[in-house]
Amino acid sequence: MKLRTLGDIQLAKELISPPGDTLLETIEYKGISQTELAKRMGRPIKTINEIIQGKAQITPETAIQLERALDIPASFWLERERNYRLELAEIEDAEQLIQQKDWLKNFPIKEMMAMGWLIPKSKEIVDLMDALLKFFGIGGKDAFYEATCYAYIENSAFRLTNQEKKNPYALAAWLKQGEKQAERLDVGKFDKKLFKSNLEKIKDVMVAHPEDFFDQLQQLCAEAGVKLVYTPKLPNSKVHGSTRWINDTPLIQLSNQFKRNDIFWFTFFHEAGHILKHGKKELFVEGLSYTREGEEKEEEANQFAVEFIFSEKEEKEFMDLAKVKGLTIDLVYAFAKEIHTHPAIIVGRLEHKEILSHGQGLMHGIIEKIELG
Repeated sequence: MKLRTLGDIQLAKELISPPGDTLLETIEYKGISQTELAKRMGRPIKTINEIIQGKAQITPETAIQLERALDIPASFWLERERNYRLELAEIEDAEQLIQQKDWLKNFPIKEMMAMGWLIPKSKEIVDLMDALLKFFGIGGKDAFYEATCYAYIENSAFRLTNQEKKNPYALAAWLKQGEKQAERLDVGKFDKKLFKSNLEKIKDVMVAHPEDFFDQLQQLCAEAGVKLVYTPKLPNSKVHGSTRWINDTPLIQLSNQFKRNDIFWFTFFHEAGHILKHGKKELFVEGLSYTREGEEKEEEANQFAVEFIFSEKEEKEFMDLAKVKGLTIDLVYAFAKEIHTHPAIIVGRLEHKEILSHGQGLMHGIIEKIELG
């Protein structure tokens, strides 16, 4: 029976039959009293009565005694007991899941289903809850707070309570999906030296920005033992990217939050900075507030990205030229070519510092909108 509604559960409670029912039918058919059966088995009459009422379980020892006393295989009694206990547990579990239905409201269930992260058997509460628990790989609601990314977030440096409209449940789901994607990637042992070297090649990809840029980026990371995944953002997760180590393998997870190539590439190099500069036990999630120590590490990752794609020295040189020649599109392209970066990086920096008004890069086609499948 599929237990999806309170009606299903009530019916199941009425129909469920403990193995004691079968035992009672058997001894009545054979004309044996409970007292006589207890004597044959060498057990107290109270034990036999509790088995018949479903209060006591049929143990392997009891099953063997029943086989000798009634000439019915011990395996039959054990299977009957097993099926009953499993059915009883399923009824109790379904009832508990329905009682916890309000917990589902913490998660963007519709969006997770639309993206194929959750594939419930139906839209009934029991099936939605079951699918969500299986998604996180946990046995129940309480385990979510102890055995998922949520626990890591809450116990880390993040001050989620200060983050308006940021949903830690959505963030935990986003991080979990990234782990699931990473499981499907096969990479070798992390090679720090090779990763540093491949960052130069990755910068070439950033400058050229071909249509298959993400595939090339993912491959260059994999060569150095780094897993890179793109995970679409969930409502109110407000996350740009994340870096963490799973066992001995670093994982970079990107959301393409703003769908702009300048922000995408800055975020990637920022995450790369975390891998090269910070510890394996730390979780970094961009878009959240940190303690002072966390903010220092974020600034270190920021500086790594800045120096790699458009350094402060290069920025000053550009601004000096702009004062002389004027801040033009031609100057942006020419200077970007000279220092080997993408012109969107330059314009994005100027917009960030409000030297240019927001949207200028997109309007002039320097900053590009990017979509990832």
